[in-house]
Amino acid sequence: MGDARSVVNIGAGTGSYEPRDRTVIAVELSATMIGQRPREGAPAVQASASALPLADKSMDAALAVLTIHHWPDQRRGLCEMARVARKRCVILTWTPSEPYWLSDYFPEILERERPLFSLEPYCDVFGHVEIRPVAIPFDCTDGFLCAYWRRPEAYFDPHARGAISSFAHIHDVEQGLEELRRDLDDGTWKERNGHLLDRTECDFGYRLVVAELQP
Repeated sequence: MGDARSVVNIGAGTGSYEPRDRTVIAVELSATMIGQRPREGAPAVQASASALPLADKSMDAALAVLTIHHWPDQRRGLCEMARVARKRCVILTWTPSEPYWLSDYFPEILERERPLFSLEPYCDVFGHVEIRPVAIPFDCTDGFLCAYWRRPEAYFDPHARGAISSFAHIHDVEQGLEELRRDLDDGTWKERNGHLLDRTECDFGYRLVVAELQP
């Protein structure tokens, strides 16, 4: 966020990624998510990324963390970010170009989500952008899709899967879980992915997109 003192967090969810040391306005479409936000959190407005209820250049920065793939009109949402922000727009996203072993068991994830994670709209809307790789630590405490890359057993936990939107679109989750369990039990998973067990962090395609806006 740099020197931004005011931030709009778009697709804010429960507020897990909001900075605590500056003024934040949260924008979230889901009433359920808004209801789960902490009382001491930033004020939340129920609205879509495609129509932010903020005036032009009213915030220093606009933030969107692991949310843009849920937007029905990504380009329009990015244009809205550029409209309301004075200084910069920051987006954390995923580019499923890097291989991830989970797709061996759930190929539907890549089939469905690869078209949703193009980097082209950022350049079209913002012009010049800086794209920074974000390596994921082996003990990542957040529960997004690739967080458990060194802890495959975590995917058997229904609560962990429930926090990963990708699983909501898989028709037969149990079949993939059975294959994963079999490969863990007979050593196939370790034979294929054992090289990961000595790593402390890995790049699975998560990217931080930073756009500095012109006055």
